Amino acid sequence: MNPLTSPLLTDLYQLTMLQGYIDHEMHEEAVFEFFIRNMPESRNFFVSAGLESVLEFLEECRFSDEEMSYLDSTGRFTESLLQYLRQFRFKGDVHALPEGTIFFPNEPVIRIRAPLPEAQLIESRIINIIHYQSLIATKAARCYLAAEGKASLIDFGLRRTHGAEAGLFAARASYIAGFTGTATVIAEPLYGIPIFGTMAHSFIEAQKNEKEAFINFALSNPGNVTLLIDTYDTLKGAETVVETAEFLKKREITINAVRLDSGDLAELGKKVRTILDDGGLSDVNIFVSGNLDEFMIRDLFEKGAPIDGFGVGTRLDTSADSPYFDCAYKLTEYGGEPKLKKSEGKATWPGPKQVFRTYEGAVMSKDIITTDSDTKDGTPLLRQFMKRGKRLEGPRPLEEIKHYTVHEYGTLPLDLRGLEKSVPYPVEISDELAKLRKKVEEKLP
Repeated sequence: MNPLTSPLLTDLYQLTMLQGYIDHEMHEEAVFEFFIRNMPESRNFFVSAGLESVLEFLEECRFSDEEMSYLDSTGRFTESLLQYLRQFRFKGDVHALPEGTIFFPNEPVIRIRAPLPEAQLIESRIINIIHYQSLIATKAARCYLAAEGKASLIDFGLRRTHGAEAGLFAARASYIAGFTGTATVIAEPLYGIPIFGTMAHSFIEAQKNEKEAFINFALSNPGNVTLLIDTYDTLKGAETVVETAEFLKKREITINAVRLDSGDLAELGKKVRTILDDGGLSDVNIFVSGNLDEFMIRDLFEKGAPIDGFGVGTRLDTSADSPYFDCAYKLTEYGGEPKLKKSEGKATWPGPKQVFRTYEGAVMSKDIITTDSDTKDGTPLLRQFMKRGKRLEGPRPLEEIKHYTVHEYGTLPLDLRGLEKSVPYPVEISDELAKLRKKVEEKLP
């Protein structure tokens, strides 16, 4: 069995609840919604990501003979549940925010309408996919806004992510958010994301000296010559690049960039730029890496660092300053009756919902969360992507999603685009939704 596509990649309580639903014939239609409860102190907005991954999962979700044999062997489940799982196919409806949409707390990101057992079984994987990709897309968006279009951004974080799939999803989510590409090779054949790479310090150390290493690398990779210059002494490394360029020029090989991975990147960047320019290499770019994040990117530009590209790794792919969102996937309707959770600090709003966004000119001004049967002034954000288990349209090209996401940044109020905490964006609850909640609460036991 493939652990990344298996429906067994779930929490046990999904299966134990299904046992109860099947035993008591609870097959009526249910509505679940995924949302984030609150805004972290280090964020001003969220970027939705992962919808295409969810739709693919729902289309392909089924139990193999091997998986069913395992479930049978545990002795935990009755034959009625096992028979249900053997025939399982998702046949529900999906409404969601298009990938790349900016959203805020309590706004539904995805809404599932399906028979209760179906909608329940997929909970863990939906949270797993949407939460992580939105987490990374939101972090990457801040890096993109900090760069202000002055430099390329490359995802460098595979080796520090919490697992292989996280590395792949980080490449996808950061690209959607505006990054130029990734160092993760499999992202190119799977998603069409451009891949970029340089060299490690070990390549330099393994050879007699820097010049030999630079020449050997260039001869072996003539179309991708980015030279790492800080293995021993950054400024001497830059001077060696100038010397190497003459040798390579005779062989019609051009040096594209140099990379700095340590030290005072602002000061070193300025000095390296001078060395390269004085050596006739003004077309050679300066690329930097090394525990970068949106704050360092902003600070480097504020210091006038002549940086052309950033490799952003660990702090991006782990979303280091905000490593999780307080998110949930909650039942909002069952059998046509609106449902809610009243728990202190975790109360939910009942019924299926829609979000309407109003604009002043091209800039968003206010969101209203209301019932899905209500209409308000503004643009409705959720739309239908799947009906009765079938997609209503083919997968969106990643370039199209990226273009849409970057356009979304332009609709943000200026204070929300900054890295510091701003006044919260106004999100209102409609009178209709408030009345529905009161009505449901009055009927609670």
